[in-house]
Amino acid sequence: MVMHNSKSKLITSEDYWAIWLGTFFLILGIIFYLVSGKNEIGDDIILNKSTVVEQAENAPFRTVEWYKSKDNLSKLTGSKTSIGKKIKGFLSKPKSWKGNPLAAFFSREKSITDGEQKKLEHLREEIINLENDASSREKLTRDALFKDVALNQSAEAAVEKWHEAMVNYEKATKKATQKGYSILSGLLQLGIALALIFGLGAYFMGYKYLKFAIAFAGVFILAVISYTLAAQADMKNLGISYAVWAILIGLIISNTIGTPGWLKPAALTEYYIKTGLVLLGAEVLLSKMLAIGLPGIFVSWVVTPIVLITTFWFGQKILKIGSKTLNITISADMSVCGVSAAIATAAACNAKKEELTLAVGLSMVFTSIMMIAMPAFINAVGMPEVLGGAWIGGTIDATGAVVAAGAFLGDKALSVAATIKMIQNILIGIIAFGVAFYWATKVENKGKTKVGASEIWLRFPKFIIGFIGASLIFSILYAALSPEFSYAFIDHGIIRGFTKDLRGWLFCLAFVSIGLSVNFKELKSQFSGGKPLILYICGQSLNLILTLLMAYIMFYIVFPEITELI
Repeated sequence: MVMHNSKSKLITSEDYWAIWLGTFFLILGIIFYLVSGKNEIGDDIILNKSTVVEQAENAPFRTVEWYKSKDNLSKLTGSKTSIGKKIKGFLSKPKSWKGNPLAAFFSREKSITDGEQKKLEHLREEIINLENDASSREKLTRDALFKDVALNQSAEAAVEKWHEAMVNYEKATKKATQKGYSILSGLLQLGIALALIFGLGAYFMGYKYLKFAIAFAGVFILAVISYTLAAQADMKNLGISYAVWAILIGLIISNTIGTPGWLKPAALTEYYIKTGLVLLGAEVLLSKMLAIGLPGIFVSWVVTPIVLITTFWFGQKILKIGSKTLNITISADMSVCGVSAAIATAAACNAKKEELTLAVGLSMVFTSIMMIAMPAFINAVGMPEVLGGAWIGGTIDATGAVVAAGAFLGDKALSVAATIKMIQNILIGIIAFGVAFYWATKVENKGKTKVGASEIWLRFPKFIIGFIGASLIFSILYAALSPEFSYAFIDHGIIRGFTKDLRGWLFCLAFVSIGLSVNFKELKSQFSGGKPLILYICGQSLNLILTLLMAYIMFYIVFPEITELI
């Protein structure tokens, strides 16, 4: 009987379907990029890599051939293979637009003006002359066996000047030759594919397939509208993301006309986001964590649990929040990594959908504020770039917001911020297990009886296994491949070319579903005395102080040698 139940849950449980579908998508990514993509451009990568190594060994400076091969390597990526381009088109989101929303879906090809054509021809002639000059100077240095310092410096300067002109020419060409696009067919195909794939799981979870497919069409259209509104130029500048629009659109519908009954079968928040979190696991690579090392681990893994536990205690003992599930969900959302941690924690403690929505809503508001305010403050006080990046990575909730905020400070800050957030993301699984254990043994059981492993396993969010498994497998895969192949087929193939865009769509579907599932009348009681807001503000204030302090101690006092290498 137990075995039967176990098998039944493997095909009827939302958590397990998140694992199956996440695994299915990752396997597709491996086939599309590592197998097909490697066959298409693998030899070119090896050839250009050997040229880079050869040129580096034979000359004391970066030669013309070195730059050509290095630039080729940066362009030889999985997302630019024939199948990679098709997948990119398949997963395309509405484009940036200003006054005409139709521009989000299609545009005509921009013709090159006579003035632009002449400018490009002039730049091309200049590049040819600069390359000839650089090659001539390189020959002189080779004839002198690279022993003449003055000749070496002259050749290096000439090569740098040529390469700078090349970069400017490529930028000008790209700007002048804007291609037309139409994403309508891609959106239609994506909607149908997702309806078929997720409908299969929904069927085994007890939903009627046709009803789910019809409802999914409605939820998907709302997701497309959310992305379209977020792509509006002014909204992008204000930092109002698709997640905000998705929740807002859903809330407007549910709190005005009410969520139509035909739409409810596909408003499955956790189904979409749990599958997205399994895909997120593939992006949490151990090798990238080690690039920053112990300082980043201390910032992420020491401060976060302290803030989580302290905020939960503060909510219970000082604010006396009535719902422990609301308290822990907000605490995890704010201290770990926003929505992803909130979903995992809510599943571990069986929080109500209204409580999850409240936590996510608070996170969205403060994330939008912090991603703009923190870089401005860091620049105003002259904070070092590494310290500012570490502070941003450890405190701003959403990974996308962390990247955007880090980019305001510079490449170094962006790298540090993104890596620390990645390290922090690993805590999703650990926190979920800890909350499941605590709720099973202390909260619901109140410590009266001994709780066995089976009870903890029953409460534990199973999709976390998929998240951790994806992280371990892709970390091993990343390490097994050469750096060039990992860059081309994992970083800029499976992840940036496929799973990251797909995860964005799944999260958008989840946020729309959150809005459709929540009624303000039910949420009103949760705001009693403004306690959730006070909890978030106090917890985030503690997070900001401790993260900044830990980052300074680790990066500038304990491990300054690591900071110098970043």
